[in-house]
Amino acid sequence: MHATPSPPGRALGRLGPALGAAAAVLALWYLLARSAVVAPALLPTPAETLAALADSARSGILAADLGASLTRAGQGFALGAVVGSALGFATGYLPKLSAAVTPVVSFLRPIPAIALVPLATAWFGIGETAKRLLIAYAVLLAVWLYVHDGVSRVPVSHLRAARTLGAPLHRRFVEVLLPAAAPAVLAALRYGASVALLALVAAELGGADSGLAYRLQVDGQFLRVDRMFAGLLVLGLLGVAVDLVLAAIGRRFVHWSTS
Repeated sequence: MHATPSPPGRALGRLGPALGAAAAVLALWYLLARSAVVAPALLPTPAETLAALADSARSGILAADLGASLTRAGQGFALGAVVGSALGFATGYLPKLSAAVTPVVSFLRPIPAIALVPLATAWFGIGETAKRLLIAYAVLLAVWLYVHDGVSRVPVSHLRAARTLGAPLHRRFVEVLLPAAAPAVLAALRYGASVALLALVAAELGGADSGLAYRLQVDGQFLRVDRMFAGLLVLGLLGVAVDLVLAAIGRRFVHWSTS
């Protein structure tokens, strides 16, 4: 008989491939930084990047920028996710509404948030409102697509059966439509979170006095490449952390999902 792996062993087995890939990337990064392919001033080593990150953390700059960016991204994501989910459920359930709304959304989806920065600045100024609305715009379009598709794929026979059994509209929504579309909603939120970070960069580059993307721009002006790499590292780790949290929530509350 084979012994059942312990919980730490199972966790290590799941993390093993990811840790191996990270180690390979770090090794390649170090070798490339030490080679003559790229000038040392333009490609810091992993150790130099971590040193710049530690210096930013000690000075308090990292905490201030991270707080500002998380606030903007969080509020924009919340607004976009709520509106995008509600609109996605509505268009996925009501074919006539879908026929009216889908062409409009399809027109807006190819227009990136960064292209709207000048317009948002002209309308709302360089304050926080413009940044949050830009993030919400990008998240709304991303979330709508996933939710609309998930709701529209719910078998009509399930809804008809519930209606035949006398279930009112709110029970059909809560007990049939919502559970069936929940995996798509989870995927929409995970994708929307990554889109929020992309839009955050566009929003902060359009005019800000704090934030992770703002700091990248400032460091780029002074060619502080080590700090730029540190900022990119923080953005990447932030995206991974948010995705892991949303995935864990999905496994807890949407346990029938395969994501």
